[in-house]
Amino acid sequence: MADMRGEIREFLSSRRARITPEQAGLPAYGGNRRVAGLRREEVAMLTGVSVDYYVRLERGNLAGASESVLDALARTLQLDDAEHEYLLNLARAAGPTRRSAARPRAAATVRPAVQQILDAMPEAPAWVRNGRHDILAANTMGRALYAPVFDDPRRPTNTTRFTYLNPAAREFWRDYDQIANDAAAMLRLEAGRNPHDAELIRLVGELSTQSELFRERWASRDVVFHRSGVKRLRHPVVGDLDLDYQSMELPGEPGLVLNVYTAAAGSPTADGLRLLATWAATSLAEAEAEAAAGAAGADAGAEAR
Repeated sequence: MADMRGEIREFLSSRRARITPEQAGLPAYGGNRRVAGLRREEVAMLTGVSVDYYVRLERGNLAGASESVLDALARTLQLDDAEHEYLLNLARAAGPTRRSAARPRAAATVRPAVQQILDAMPEAPAWVRNGRHDILAANTMGRALYAPVFDDPRRPTNTTRFTYLNPAAREFWRDYDQIANDAAAMLRLEAGRNPHDAELIRLVGELSTQSELFRERWASRDVVFHRSGVKRLRHPVVGDLDLDYQSMELPGEPGLVLNVYTAAAGSPTADGLRLLATWAATSLAEAEAEAAAGAAGADAGAEAR
């Protein structure tokens, strides 16, 4: 995010516009307000700062704002946890020491020990991603579950690029609109954490150029955590699946997140996962047989020469 002051301005003004005086506990005098939501002076009063100071904040000058002021502003604007974190990250990014205090860069690959963790969960689809939604490692069930996503030849596989640029996504995600909203909101949250990530900037630029829907979602400036919930898929082989997911940060792998999908025992989705495991094993065996046949043919050709 090159224009940090502009981002701060748009974020704060958009959050202010959605809070009515009634929601903020203020009396609404008259019915002809010229602004949507709260006025700047109302935000300043509720936050406990001067109007001039709040105006400076909303104009993008968060550098030097104390955490107590930012916390009070978050309460005034009724920010949720993700929005509150985003506000704090914007303030850090606006400070003069941001670059030296940047988070450690996430690894482009995973250590063998992380792959071993994935492979130790043979019945549960699982993979590891970074903040840009690149899938860096997966177990066999993870690759089978997200087969349409992995069909994209570009590497690393990126779930948000699939969501916005691959027509198959609308069939695969049964809750497509929600998935698209969350994908953009998660990327914006990551942009607040790492505003100078060149690869993230390129990804946002690519999606903005090629998808009008992404441009609309990105312009909303919504942010969201993606920690747990239900993912509803329509798999091309086993049909509809309603999966419980958990996303867990890996303390030993800064910037990387482990996603694991499960289903309640005896549920139709559990039956679907068993069918998926059979399909994955068969596909893997066929791939290994083809690779072995190709290698044998190459060896025979070499001996003939």
